Amino acid sequence: MDSPATDSPNTLGNFLRTRRARLRPEDVGVVSYGARRRVPGLRREELAQLAGVSVAYYTRLEQGQSHNASEGVLDALARALLLSADERAHLRALARPARARRRPAVRHDKARPGVRRLLAAVAGVPAVALGPRFEILGWNRLGHALLAGHLDADSPDRPLDRPNAQRMLFLDPHTRELYPERDKEVRRAVSALRVAAGQHPDDPQLTELIGELSMKSTEFAALWSRHVVSNCTFGTKRFHHPLVGGLELDFEMLQTPDGSGQGVLMYTAAAGSPSEAALRLLAAERGPEPRVLEPERP
Repeated sequence: MDSPATDSPNTLGNFLRTRRARLRPEDVGVVSYGARRRVPGLRREELAQLAGVSVAYYTRLEQGQSHNASEGVLDALARALLLSADERAHLRALARPARARRRPAVRHDKARPGVRRLLAAVAGVPAVALGPRFEILGWNRLGHALLAGHLDADSPDRPLDRPNAQRMLFLDPHTRELYPERDKEVRRAVSALRVAAGQHPDDPQLTELIGELSMKSTEFAALWSRHVVSNCTFGTKRFHHPLVGGLELDFEMLQTPDGSGQGVLMYTAAAGSPSEAALRLLAAERGPEPRVLEPERP
């Protein structure tokens, strides 16, 4: 398995191989004459022909021996491999990694005051503030009640035992029981983590998280090896909550504009639906939102 979040020469090659293996010749108009194929999906020479590059050059690229692919080559490969928009962006991130630089000191992010006020303002909607490594930086009462009522509500404020959404999904028994469509949820989570790893290949905390999950969860390790990529910024999730039962909620991930990688994840229910009634019941059980304390001004 390639190094999970670092600039490994194999990361680009492994991504290309998995994308090549998922395509059948007939998917891209390649004529197959019935000879038994020894490799799944497209052969290297078939993909090279579709992309308009030499087999030797493509082989070097897949083996991590070429690091200067042009925009034209990357576009041609993306078209030949039928990549999605997220996969195209990931291909570019892997093919043009940031120059090696001194690793930044480990720092523990905090949700900005404006984000905390936003969480409190949407009291009737489960909302969670996430950091760039999927660490939970804050939540409102309903967000805490929906996703992690078994954890201390103040845990996002403690860097040493701060919850992480990815770690919870794979290693926390309560979270495991929360999603009846677990297969869909874990695929979505690993896809988003692949995007983050491609965008931040030199983040030591992200590398540590991926390494921990790979060691402790065979489920995660198997999914990680598939190189599936998707941002997963909106959609629908089903829950089986221990207090209020089944819910079907739409989610939206809103990124803050300051480049910090922080975002706010919010869940909503269709008006008049049983899920809306379940959220109201959960909100009543948890009580009103506490007042947000502002930091002292110098």
